[in-house]
Amino acid sequence: MSGTDTTTTAGTATRAEYCVLACAEAWRDAGEILASPMGTVPMIGARLAKLTFSPDLLLTDGEARLIADVPAIGAAPRVVEGWLPYRQHLALVTTGRRHVMMGASQIDRYGNQNISCIGDWAQPKRQLLGVRGAPVNTLNNPTSYWIPKHSTRVFVERVDMVCGVGHDRAAAAGPSASRYHRLSDVISDLGVFDFETPDRTMRLRSLHPGVTVEEVVAATGFALTVPDDVPYTREPTAEELRLIREEIDPKGLRDREVPS
Repeated sequence: MSGTDTTTTAGTATRAEYCVLACAEAWRDAGEILASPMGTVPMIGARLAKLTFSPDLLLTDGEARLIADVPAIGAAPRVVEGWLPYRQHLALVTTGRRHVMMGASQIDRYGNQNISCIGDWAQPKRQLLGVRGAPVNTLNNPTSYWIPKHSTRVFVERVDMVCGVGHDRAAAAGPSASRYHRLSDVISDLGVFDFETPDRTMRLRSLHPGVTVEEVVAATGFALTVPDDVPYTREPTAEELRLIREEIDPKGLRDREVPS
């Protein structure tokens, strides 16, 4: 399937809004778990999910409070319903009651993620965030990834250092690592990907409108599973667009992360 360019009008979703919707879908019917979105578009997506098809989703103010309302990005919450100190946050992680959406400086076909360094670990070319909580996240609670600029620099054959654990390494480590290991979605500015293949390697699940399969393949540094008929990411409803534009992100911060 090959998409064609679409012209953005006042009533047409932008590429950023398709990305928001795809991120929101990662939390569809999630129940009463904590959403941990990292990045502007995932934050908007989690709030959209809370306001629509996942009303039981737990959100935080980005620090240590659980919030009951859904404020606009950058606005203070009006209703605080709980206190979430770091130790309790870790308890949610290790019991699987959280779905985190992390970023990735590199990701490979099995879902191994790198956010630590570029180049050889002993003498890297670039020092990044560090491993942080990525191993614990991926081995204990559902994990998705948001990548705002899909390229061969990010989607690589082999990551320079493993931070988030992919399917091959979890399987090799045995049941202690694979028992609760779940990589859900990889969402980029080009499409949505998953690991629903026999060998648990990355598959193209949907294209954002205006994107072609050829573009995705050219921007991916490994052999990607591409079904014969790849659908487009679903259209947002009029109400979802209203919520994004008027209530959650009235300042249009989404377009800074994914320009139209």
